[in-house]
This record gives sequence, C-alpha cells and structure tokens, in this order.
Amino acid sequence: MGAIEGMDLGRFGVWTFDFEDQPASMMRDSVQELEELGWRAFWIPERDGREAMTHAGFLLSCTERMTVVNGIAQIWSRGARWTRGAATLLADAYLDRHLLGLGFGGERPGVTSPLRAMGEYLDEMDAATSANPAPRAPMRRLLAAYGPKMLELARDRAEGAHTYHVTVEHTARARQVLGEGPFLGVEHAVLFETDPARAREIAREHLHVYFGTTYNIAKFLRLGYTEADIDGGRGSDRLVDDLVFWGDLDTIARRLHGHLDAGADHVGVQVIGVEPGRSAMPQWRLLAEALRPGPAAG
Repeated sequence: MGAIEGMDLGRFGVWTFDFEDQPASMMRDSVQELEELGWRAFWIPERDGREAMTHAGFLLSCTERMTVVNGIAQIWSRGARWTRGAATLLADAYLDRHLLGLGFGGERPGVTSPLRAMGEYLDEMDAATSANPAPRAPMRRLLAAYGPKMLELARDRAEGAHTYHVTVEHTARARQVLGEGPFLGVEHAVLFETDPARAREIAREHLHVYFGTTYNIAKFLRLGYTEADIDGGRGSDRLVDDLVFWGDLDTIARRLHGHLDAGADHVGVQVIGVEPGRSAMPQWRLLAEALRPGPAAG
C-alpha cells in the first residue's frame, strides 16, 4: 500500500473543524494533549476564516512530533506561488511534519472544470521560482479527489489523495485507481450516540450541506446510491449510516478499520456532535485507546 517517504502519519489521525471556534490557547493545549495520547497526524480544513498555512504553522509550533495536514487548503484562497512558498518554509522549519493537502474547495461560479483548475494550479506551483533556500525535506502534497480523473491527477502529480465523506466502497475504488504506491488518506465522521433516531438526526444536520451540492451528489450516485437516497437533501438511513459511523466505541472502531481493509493507508477521524466552542477531547481520548493510532506497522 501507499506511503510517503520520510513521514509516518500512523493508521489513524484526528480530523476536525473544531479549532475554527476555539481560541489559540485552547487549540495549543488540545493539540499538545493529542500528541501525548499518541496521535501522529492532525488534519485541518480551511473554511471559516482560519487561513490554512498560518493555521498549520501555529499547530506545528505547538508540537514536537505530530504531522499537521491541510485537509484541505483551498486553491482559491491564495495564489499558487504563495502556497508553494508557505509550504516550502514549513517543510524546512518542521522536518517531515507538514503535508499540504490541496483542494478545489466546493462549487465555484463560472468554473466548469475542477480538474482543469487543479491542473493549472499545480502547473503554476511547479513553475514558480524563488530566491528562498531549498527546504531540508521536500515539500509534499496531496489532492482532494473523488472521481477517477482527479484520483489519477493525485496519483500522477502528488503523493496521493485525500477523500472526504466517502464510504468504504469508495475507498476500495480509489485504491484501484491510485494503484499500490500512492498514499490514500480517508476522512470519516463518527458520532458517540447509540440511539438510532438521535444519531441519525445529528448526522443529518452535519451532512445536509453535502446532500445539496452537485459534486457530492454525483459522488454518491457513482457509488450506487439513488436520488431516493439523496431524498431531497435529507439522506436515507442507508446513506447516512454509511457516511457517519455512530454507536458505541467498539462499533465505531470496528467500522473505521473497514477503510484500512479496503485500501486506505490512513483514516482521519472527525468527531461530530460537539457544540461549537467545546472540545471533543473526551472522545479523542477514548478513540486513542481503542485505535492505537501510533506508528504504522512495517
């Protein structure tokens, strides 16, 4: 299976939006405890105002061993030259501890081809020149990818792919496209709730926006779900249960391992159902014990 030379993210990592709602001091305390608990990778999105590269740099400065992964830095947020410059600095300052994830970042008015936009962005990154010194370790990147063509681009022009809100079946298909060498990092949402009705209510609240976007709907339809499963943005029980693993700790851990069995190298675990401004640390502690997310075997 895939690996990124010089880096070890472990089998499982923490993937979270929570730091968008927390002050720097709380973020620092949380990421330092996660490192002590054995988590090797911490995934951050770029959505509500925290700029991806400064966010990653801050978290790297707070830790000693943990890899910080942008999942993802949106290509519309900064020019390709400046993304390259920032990622190169982080690669030099934090040896083998920063992984740049790049993504299209949702639907964009007037942009009809995410694949072309991503290819052009990579071209610009790779053509950029700078007087900055070369980093001690190479700058490494992943691409957010779902469909076969974007997965092929991730295979050919990055260390591999990062997938978000996908099923175990999608992971198996993605591995087939990528082949054995490239890295495949999969995000999956989990919810500590054993009551089915309550769990699905919370999961639907989290998933609702994804059931209303064209590219996400296309992703689900390619996997064999139907318009009835989309259900006008509500999501069928079957689709919701496949996208959010809910239940007790043992159930959640068992289902997360399904992605590894299907070909993922790493799973970024997103705990949902936490109130804005609060911490998922209690759940992260339980998951650290159950998943043993430390160094990958071999």
